[in-house]
Amino acid sequence: MSQEEGTAGSSPGRGFSTGDLARVSVFAALIAVLGLPGALNVFGNAVPITLQTFGVMLAGAILGTWRAGLAVAVLLALVAAGLPLLAGGRGGLGVFVAPSAGFLIGWLPGAMLTGWIVERGGRTPGIVRLLVACLVGGVGVVYLVGIPVQAAATGVSLGHAALLSLAFVPGDLIKVVLASLVVRGTQRAYPDAVPAVRRERLRAAGRR
Repeated sequence: MSQEEGTAGSSPGRGFSTGDLARVSVFAALIAVLGLPGALNVFGNAVPITLQTFGVMLAGAILGTWRAGLAVAVLLALVAAGLPLLAGGRGGLGVFVAPSAGFLIGWLPGAMLTGWIVERGGRTPGIVRLLVACLVGGVGVVYLVGIPVQAAATGVSLGHAALLSLAFVPGDLIKVVLASLVVRGTQRAYPDAVPAVRRERLRAAGRR
């Protein structure tokens, strides 16, 4: 096992090499950068529309389950520490008690489920699998966590919060399609971007 690929206490698919940690850092930064265009509140919704869920989808589909989860966790930890890395320059512990807190927390399981679905596609996850992964993980899971928290934080009914979230759907569907196309193109040009391919290569290099 080479020094580059080795890592202490790793288990199949979960050990992180230096290269893995670099990828995690890059995607955490990418999600932060996607917040630079700012946030948009529509129809009086307390939860803003941002581009950052696009980065969550990309992280899940390219990094796989555990590395995507770590990338999102790193970003959220930096936000909790006070860095203004969310759209609109938001940061600090206050964002985790705001109406949008559930959507932020939903990024973590959303990215991980996206990665898990892509990993099930083996070495050649097709465009349909990528679309399903980004839709289920990057949209469905995020809404599943976000809507109840928004309802509780704002004092509205669950149904009303769900209705407000319909404003996000058109943009999120566009993100799903764009993320899937970007990931598919990336994986064709750079096969190591397929989570299963990278895992197999690391195992072949001696990781157990």
